[in-house]
Amino acid sequence: MKHYGLIGFPLSHSFSKKYFTDKFVNDKIADCTYELYPLENISDLPKLLHANPNLCGLNVTIPHKVSVLKYLDWIEQDAKGAGAVNCIRITSESPLQAAFSGEVGVGGHDFRLEGYNTDIYGFDMSLSPLLTDKHDTALILGDGGAARAVKCVLDNKGITYSCVTRKPIPGNILFSDLTAKHIEENKLIINTTPLGTYPNVNDCPPIPYDAITDDHLLFDLIYNPEETLFLKKGAERGAAIKNGYEMLVLQAEKAWEIWNSKAKHP
Repeated sequence: MKHYGLIGFPLSHSFSKKYFTDKFVNDKIADCTYELYPLENISDLPKLLHANPNLCGLNVTIPHKVSVLKYLDWIEQDAKGAGAVNCIRITSESPLQAAFSGEVGVGGHDFRLEGYNTDIYGFDMSLSPLLTDKHDTALILGDGGAARAVKCVLDNKGITYSCVTRKPIPGNILFSDLTAKHIEENKLIINTTPLGTYPNVNDCPPIPYDAITDDHLLFDLIYNPEETLFLKKGAERGAAIKNGYEMLVLQAEKAWEIWNSKAKHP
């Protein structure tokens, strides 16, 4: 039996558990389970892994996407650049193999932990078909862990961006200082904050929505509700809109591909 799961805290609701449980049924994938592992402290990860020797892969959600890095034996290039991991591939590795490869598992463990960021892939594939030559600059609403994958994709595409935050951070714009001119000059606006997530559906990022036009593209990483107030306000002004559901599906499928890959990285 192969086990997969999600670590994070709290895990009150999970797209991943339902998605993979349904996938195993619909695709007739036998001998696989997907469970939630609420992990308040990332320091408990080694204990979790030793207690569940049949774990083959983990998804990682807040607040551990950054703090998990120090427990990994290898990190994929884009994930390393983003400074965040949301997918871990777990493989068996004998001490002899580890010595031969020049690597030693954290704490001398006999398994290998590889880190990836499938959010980068999911966001890229979901965003790209909607981009036009007008979307050469962007505003990223929020600057937390979720923004890291967004930044990586925009960097790879050569799209310049500014982050908008509630608290002062060098180089960022404060929400309280955001003007109509900022909106007019940035036709791509991406919400990485949780504002508007169910059940708080009447919340939205405080931006000058009146400055949005039909040249704008608004992308919300939130998928529940299907149309957040942020997206609704954009659509009312003629903007193209996209929620985070497809991104989640794409990142989940990429994780499944990684977990079942036979490739071993140096």
